[in-house]
Amino acid sequence: MKLVKKTDDYSIFQRGDERYAVKDAAKRPVNGDEKVRILLEEGLIKVAEPAPADAVPAEEAPAAEEAPAEEAAAEEAPADEAEAPAEEDGEAKE
Repeated sequence: MKLVKKTDDYSIFQRGDERYAVKDAAKRPVNGDEKVRILLEEGLIKVAEPAPADAVPAEEAPAAEEAPAEEAAAEEAPADEAEAPAEEDGEAKE
């Protein structure tokens, strides 16, 4: 590992795979949100902005719209089937 920056509070190293390791003053590894915060402050990483919640990929939108239509059709189908035998019985009796 190559030392990138050393402060009184932490040391930043660059690993062989080009990622970063951060150790605190007691030489214990720093991970999670604190590590991200340190690397952002030093300008070593950039965080991508999350996509807006209302933005839906084009592939998912039709699937989401079709599901309710299929459920509605499934609910209507048994009602049609219940009426159909009653008509057939009426025709058979004549």
